[in-house]
Amino acid sequence: MSTLFISDLHLSGERPQLIEQFVKLTRNQARAAEALYILGDLFEAWLGDDAVLPEMATVIKALKTLTENGVPVYVMAGNRDFLMGQGFEAMSGVKLIDDPTIIDLYGTPTLLMHGDTLCTDDVIYQQVRSQVRDPAWISAALAMSLEERIATAQKMRAQSQAHTQDSAEEIMDVNADAVTEALRQYGVTRLIHGHTHRPATHSLQVNGQTATRIVLGDWYQQASLLHCNESGCELVSI
Repeated sequence: MSTLFISDLHLSGERPQLIEQFVKLTRNQARAAEALYILGDLFEAWLGDDAVLPEMATVIKALKTLTENGVPVYVMAGNRDFLMGQGFEAMSGVKLIDDPTIIDLYGTPTLLMHGDTLCTDDVIYQQVRSQVRDPAWISAALAMSLEERIATAQKMRAQSQAHTQDSAEEIMDVNADAVTEALRQYGVTRLIHGHTHRPATHSLQVNGQTATRIVLGDWYQQASLLHCNESGCELVSI
């Protein structure tokens, strides 16, 4: 059996084919897995546990069915769906996990992150992230009407797209020193993250030891999936 990792699905009603592909994953590969980890941005936008859009009902039902069949699902918030809370856990059966989180993956301590905090060269993004993760900002957002939340999400999405288009490629990627520091700080030699949409497996040296950084891909292009078992980890497209 394997443990599966995915991230950056950005599920929304605008891309029903991705919702269908995710549902197939929960019915097939994930059903036979020991666990499924979703490392951020499961949704293009999550407007709050009290404001579930109709097109997300299929996703929630698929997660609930999977967890009821005995497969634990762990979900980490990303930069698009950080308003998930206890209500989401209850309706889907998943367990929300912190960013970062360390797990024992078949005997190897492994650091799990969404990955956006590693992009320290993108100063503007980090400033926005700090703002929207502030409890006061979150409380104000959840006090808005559904229409106001949708408008806010659309505005933030447009700003994010404009920022991405105007920024240099290297700024949008992780900072090498930030990666090394994270591995050193948590005392691990394996890191799995998403966010950058650049699926690959990287080898690096940390404190004289060989470490591995596995980057999960997004689902816009190729539906990246990471299989890990006692023999190691394999990043594939499905």
